[in-house]
Amino acid sequence: MNEQHFMKLMHLLPKSALSAAVGVATRLPAPAPVHRAAMKAFAKAYNVDMEEAEHSFERYSTFAEFFTRGLKPGLRPVDSGEKVVVSPVDARVSQVGYSDHGRCLQAKGIEYTVDELLGDAAAAAPFHGGAWTTLYLSPRDYHRIHAPLGGTITGYAYIPGEFWPVNPASVKNKQSLFCVNERLVTYLDTVAGKCAVVKVGATCVSRIKAAYDEVLTHTGKPGKVHRYGTALPVEKGGELGRFEMGSTVILLFEPKRVKWDDSLQPETVVRLGKRIGEIV
Repeated sequence: MNEQHFMKLMHLLPKSALSAAVGVATRLPAPAPVHRAAMKAFAKAYNVDMEEAEHSFERYSTFAEFFTRGLKPGLRPVDSGEKVVVSPVDARVSQVGYSDHGRCLQAKGIEYTVDELLGDAAAAAPFHGGAWTTLYLSPRDYHRIHAPLGGTITGYAYIPGEFWPVNPASVKNKQSLFCVNERLVTYLDTVAGKCAVVKVGATCVSRIKAAYDEVLTHTGKPGKVHRYGTALPVEKGGELGRFEMGSTVILLFEPKRVKWDDSLQPETVVRLGKRIGEIV
């Protein structure tokens, strides 16, 4: 299917209902042989490396548990360098740069604003001109999201939205894709100043779950912005949340606080805890 036909099909599909249905299906208990067969078929189709998984197939009682699986302890050591920014996920870089007056590149010929992404001009203002990167998690990847730097969690914003795919065809053709889809934003105060970790939903990403609070998206509840009276401590590499099916993470920093490594380029594969930049 070419990209134009794919996009026309996506316009017609009930993406939110489909994503909700997939989510329910992945959480349903099923006879062990059935869900093990589904997990093994998925792992084979997407080349999932089960040698990295915390448990074997037999230990996961639902497909959702398998998809949000942890990693074996110590498998992703976090670079402890005082000025080192680490990748918050296992992913592939989609785009990377420094926002020009609050504008970020989605794909060739398509930009979006940080204000649109965060849904709040006041919250977005500190990030105008700062370092940003878009990280795409494929179906085979580990789907938990971690802190790129140590510090505190100052709040979050749940922004309901649509459920467009975040595959290359959609990224290249859907205007402001990441600003249209459902998002969960975690705000951090770090040694590099303010940071926003934006978790973007997508087709069949049934829910995004926070690790630091009882926050769960796509449950029929309205959007919510919350600021903590007492910020929550988080260490570099500490878990912030997880995708129940795969999607995209966008990192935002304040201007002149973080410099990306030259090796961080579109299509670069990154791994949780590995260096991607430095504090300046």
